[in-house]
Amino acid sequence: MNLSQTTPGLPRIVIVGGGFGGIQVAKRLSGKPVEVIMLDKHNYHTFQPLLYQVAMGAIDGDSIGFPIRRMFHNQKNFTFHLAEVKKINAESNTITADIGEVKYDYLVIATGANTNFFGNNEVEHFSLPMKNIPEALNIRSLILQNLEKALVTDDPLESEALLTFVVVGGGATGVELAGALAEMRLHMLTADYPQLTPDRMRVFIAEGKPVLLGAMSPEASAKAKKYLLDKGVIIYNDVHVQHYDGDCVQIDNGVKIKSRNVFWAAGVKGEVPEGIPAEIIARGQRIQTDEINRIKGFQNVFAIGDVALVTTPETPNGHPGVAQVAIQQGKQLAKNILNLINGKPTQAFKYADRGTLATVGRNQAVADLGKIKFQGFFAWVLWVIVHIISLAGFSNKLIVFFSWAINYFTKNSDNRLIVRFFDNKTRMVDPISK
Repeated sequence: MNLSQTTPGLPRIVIVGGGFGGIQVAKRLSGKPVEVIMLDKHNYHTFQPLLYQVAMGAIDGDSIGFPIRRMFHNQKNFTFHLAEVKKINAESNTITADIGEVKYDYLVIATGANTNFFGNNEVEHFSLPMKNIPEALNIRSLILQNLEKALVTDDPLESEALLTFVVVGGGATGVELAGALAEMRLHMLTADYPQLTPDRMRVFIAEGKPVLLGAMSPEASAKAKKYLLDKGVIIYNDVHVQHYDGDCVQIDNGVKIKSRNVFWAAGVKGEVPEGIPAEIIARGQRIQTDEINRIKGFQNVFAIGDVALVTTPETPNGHPGVAQVAIQQGKQLAKNILNLINGKPTQAFKYADRGTLATVGRNQAVADLGKIKFQGFFAWVLWVIVHIISLAGFSNKLIVFFSWAINYFTKNSDNRLIVRFFDNKTRMVDPISK
């Protein structure tokens, strides 16, 4: 295939990114008279809502990833290339990537978002983000390594730091991660490490907003906070982390916490490729688009998902950065591109909010489904069902279901393996030799 030339009479649609939005665009173009090319720096799709479970060793990393080529093996007009995009060249309708120049007729930027450290380089170096599977595995390695170190150190202050966990950010990711850490403290710690008692392990949340789960209802926020407090999590609201040097966390309320485990879930920013004008990149590194997700100032370049900002009178601050937005935008954009090709009218994107779920631990979750709001066991069951159904691949659904079933009845997990050492100061990963 000549990527630098398109096929005459067959419009080429290039999708950058194999996340929720990009996958939907490609699927909706199946069987249409177009050529679909997807580029991604990973050869798999990641189910990001369960990254924290990988980080905690509740499930294996492979179970939330699915090969992109396998996902589209029956789609004849689809081609995938493992590539990292360097620059968008709109004047020539090409992309510069590490595999060469890629020509397009229509371009969809679905690159998603990465961790936002808000310019704090020190915190960026020493705290651990969790936006992809390798980062989740880094967290898993660090947690287990530090538990092992805590067993043998003779320094009580060092032991305290190794057993102190700070989650920065009280959104869904932060709350779920803190809840999982608290569950580990209550159920797994003494089972696997009899010398370490639960009272020696501490879990903190530092959240910049006055409440947890600020995007959810007050009822969900209050219940999630109660669940966490009941598990012994220490919560600081309306605060910001100022410094973290790998040893001590300094918060702007005057609190200092000695910790070797700081996990950053406090913000995201869009992954904007080079070549997009700075004047249309809004706060949070999101590309401004019109109502059909076409980038402002462009005719054939679109952006969807976390990297896109669709501002309308109804959505002055854009849409929330959740999977459902990307999925719905991907479906609608595929229709609109086909309409543009065929000279038909396009339709403005309208987001249908299908609700929000967050789990805090065993039998505990919160659910906002429009006007219906409930918490507790039934919300947790719904959370489990929705996430199982949403996973890509039948084998992944089975693996995660059985892993969760085993974890539920044993209150432990078989996935807590240190298969590689992670050095948090150098950010180096070393495989363990046989």
